[in-house]
Amino acid sequence: MTAPSVEYGQLSPMLIILGAAVAGVLIEAFAPRRHRYLLQLCVSLAGLATGLVAVVALAGTVGPAVSGAVISDGPASLLQGVVLMVGLGSMALVAQRDARGGSVSFTPQASTVPGSVAEMTAVRVNTVQTEVFPLAMFSVAGMLIFVAAGDLLTMFVALEVFSLPLYLMCGLARRRRLLSQEAALKYFLLGAFSSAFFLYGIALLYGYSGTLSLPGIARAVETGTDSALALAGTALVAVGVLFKVGAVPFHSWIPDVYQGAPTPITAFMAAATKVAAFGAMLRIFYVALPGLDHDWRPVLSLIAMVTMVAGAVLAVGQTDLKRLLGYSAVAQAGFILTGVIAADGTALSATLFYLATYALATLGAFAVIGLVRNHTGTEETAIANWAGLGRRHPLTAVVFSLFLLAFAGIPLTSGFIGKFAVFSAAAHGGQLLLVLVGVIASAVTAFVYAKVVVMMYADDTPMQPARVHTPDRLTGISIATAAGVTVVFGVLPQPLLDLANAAGAFVR
Repeated sequence: MTAPSVEYGQLSPMLIILGAAVAGVLIEAFAPRRHRYLLQLCVSLAGLATGLVAVVALAGTVGPAVSGAVISDGPASLLQGVVLMVGLGSMALVAQRDARGGSVSFTPQASTVPGSVAEMTAVRVNTVQTEVFPLAMFSVAGMLIFVAAGDLLTMFVALEVFSLPLYLMCGLARRRRLLSQEAALKYFLLGAFSSAFFLYGIALLYGYSGTLSLPGIARAVETGTDSALALAGTALVAVGVLFKVGAVPFHSWIPDVYQGAPTPITAFMAAATKVAAFGAMLRIFYVALPGLDHDWRPVLSLIAMVTMVAGAVLAVGQTDLKRLLGYSAVAQAGFILTGVIAADGTALSATLFYLATYALATLGAFAVIGLVRNHTGTEETAIANWAGLGRRHPLTAVVFSLFLLAFAGIPLTSGFIGKFAVFSAAAHGGQLLLVLVGVIASAVTAFVYAKVVVMMYADDTPMQPARVHTPDRLTGISIATAAGVTVVFGVLPQPLLDLANAAGAFVR
């Protein structure tokens, strides 16, 4: 038996991010506390930027690595690039959170005598939580492997590598600790169940095909006769990935976790996790299970319709902005599923375009939410207290309105092009009922987003009006980049569409 060859060049983006994550762990262990924040920030940003350069350099490389455990192809490269861009933006938000999130302000009567309890509390609370940087880097590395996995075992390992750090990061909020820890515990417990389903499905597919390779499973499905075991394995694997994308009925964790997690972590999770999970779902259904499309397409169609309707309807009555965007993310998962269901090259390109633009718009929306504060200095997520924000802080309101309009699919935004692309692909594939439900759900979500926009420009001033915290340079760049992408690819979408079309083919 020959030893497997390791193509380090094709693995370089993942190795760079893993190296930065390990370096972050060593910094936490050995660097002086006062230097950790700057070192962690520099290592994380440098690692993500270098990884992005490596992905761009590898664009066009096609073929397996490590005996087929990892695949280099167009969809993998595009999705890895999106994950790394989201990672860069998220680290910028985390950096600002660490710089301000632990600060405390005392009233003039508060005791600050040296050695007093107040002074010791101030020192303790202002301690920077730098462990979030290596955790985020490990999560990014897992996502990079997840979207490029060539066999189910590698995919499962990657799933756990990026999920476990997310469970921890969701519980790192400083001011609302109980809510944050509850969100982390709920995400962990439900995520563990979904991972168990995913692993059991892998076992059944291996029992059916005798291989864990995605192309090998596809060959076994084409030549096999009794597909009951394959269908059972497909159903269980689908549960695992549908949980990660937040599709109904596996969506219950999303609003609670989005609300309880620190907003920079919510931004990272909402954008990058959805990209990675849909990337893996596309690879599973398009590479390993195309021979069973007559079985899984009707089921996914039903799930997509229920997901769009449930997400849109449940978003209507929300009073907390992060929960509203959580249910909006559920509806968006249904919209993206319409592209998956179409199951052809055009649908794949449309889905890749939608994922790229949606991820950056989501990052920008949560970045803006992280800047809006109440009178105590904590994040203001109550929608009622955003009333009149457009008059007090017009630029912030305009940018946030832009992201909401993109989610609604309003023309001249990237969201409109993404929805039009996936709905066109679904209609071309004969899924007319799915498209009709999608259009109706889009109208409902548009009403929800419009209500928030109208409130921001209302004349009413709430008892505790929200204020906008001045962003630092990194956060400002992240928001400006997300807004620019949303506008540019809404007005001139062809360059990204061409890139998605060029990347719209899996290695089988």
